[in-house]
Amino acid sequence: MSIAVTGATGNLGILVVLDLLGRGIPASEIVAPVRSTRKAAALADSGVVIRQADYDEPDTLRAALAGVDRLLLVSSSEVGSRVAQHKNVIDAAADAGVELIAYTSILHADTSKLLLAAEHLATEQLLADSGIPHALLRNSWYLENYTGALPMYLEYGAVLGAAGDGRVSAATRADFASAAATVLAKGDRAGAVYELGGEPAFTLGELADIVSEVSGQTVVYQDLAPDALVAALSAAGMPEVMASVLADSDQGIARGELFTESGDLARLIGRAPTTTREAIKASLV
Repeated sequence: MSIAVTGATGNLGILVVLDLLGRGIPASEIVAPVRSTRKAAALADSGVVIRQADYDEPDTLRAALAGVDRLLLVSSSEVGSRVAQHKNVIDAAADAGVELIAYTSILHADTSKLLLAAEHLATEQLLADSGIPHALLRNSWYLENYTGALPMYLEYGAVLGAAGDGRVSAATRADFASAAATVLAKGDRAGAVYELGGEPAFTLGELADIVSEVSGQTVVYQDLAPDALVAALSAAGMPEVMASVLADSDQGIARGELFTESGDLARLIGRAPTTTREAIKASLV
């Protein structure tokens, strides 16, 4: 059996590879198609098979996926180019005879109005059209989107958002990675659609309360209009494109598009997901 994980040097992909290794899957059976082999030196030292591949170069993808049985297609980070890049990977997988593709999509991709959802839904359609057995890992928001902003929350004493009282089922990358590793290791999940999210879900107001309790510093939630949020985040130094994406995601949270009560994540990883409080505590140590 050979399992490939694209983006294996990225924030999510590396965690999937490490999880597979932790399950006892031999490193020689794990393939890491990566853009930069230099960045994969540590994986190579562990025995993982490193192959150079680029989402924009189909020939490299075909070579990298040769002999692969199961593939995790980690969605590209290049918003606006994802569909074409993902098609290159799917076509290469078809040529290589890959037996199962798991794809990291977004929560409720088939109904979500999030700007980020369109490319995910288009990729899901590409997978359906390919005829390759596949499973959809529809991930909610990363908790790291919030723990990474802790310095800003503490500096300004505020969590800025435009989500109203909407709840978000955010989870850690490690938990989403563990879910993906389960699907790859089991290999019998073709046709499955997993709506993945952490528990318990929280509002951004509740997030501010948790940050206050854990840090000992008062942090409040300021709910803004989307345009005002973009302006405030940009003024704080965030690139405007990213600020616009976050404002759009907050509107999605307000609509319930990043919330789920499916329980799929807990079932796949075999335990309760890491809570927001636990993640914040770990980040402030």
